Amino acid sequence: MCGRLTQYRGIHDFVATLSMPGVWRIEGSGEPLEHYNVAPTARVAILRLDDIGPRADLVKWGWRPHWARDRAAPINARVEKVAHGAFFRAIWPHRALTPVDGWYEWVDEGGARKQPYYIHRRDGQPALCASIGQFAGREDDGVVILTADAEGGLVDVHDRRPVVLSAELAREWIASATSREQAEQLAMNFAEDSAAFAWERVGFAVGNVRNQGAGLILPL
Repeated sequence: MCGRLTQYRGIHDFVATLSMPGVWRIEGSGEPLEHYNVAPTARVAILRLDDIGPRADLVKWGWRPHWARDRAAPINARVEKVAHGAFFRAIWPHRALTPVDGWYEWVDEGGARKQPYYIHRRDGQPALCASIGQFAGREDDGVVILTADAEGGLVDVHDRRPVVLSAELAREWIASATSREQAEQLAMNFAEDSAAFAWERVGFAVGNVRNQGAGLILPL
């Protein structure tokens, strides 16, 4: 999964996609986010549970442990290793969802420049991406998105894909009653397959992170 995504709906729309009962505490307004070209270190909307109940926050995309200051903060974590490696050990128990309208990948098709593609759910709903992070209310808080090997037609676009869950499994992913072992099996084995997604070529303007607007996701 490449390091660009979109979150253009409002946070209330993402909450509604999850279909989770309870009184949500939501950071920010209910207005559309209108983020069409989100890059690493930007703040992204996430959905999670804490001791009080469901909440939606804006958190930096990317995280690293305090002892890894010699490297850039990763934005993604490989689902095959994340539960057992030392790097993400501290945040593996802190599960969340990063709802995205879509994400971009760049493909070498033999031209002078790599061709950008925009990937999104075929049904028009947001993709609920399994994530983990640090949500302590500190400056070094952050979130990373779990990724898995691509399969089906998505292999032609990139060799990795975000772990996207159905609403039912997304609720299970963030539930406090779900054990770490259950969460690992859920993320490893029950992500949405490539049939749930569509991908189209889009214009080269998305390559400049300063460019924004709905025109970026229009298929060529």
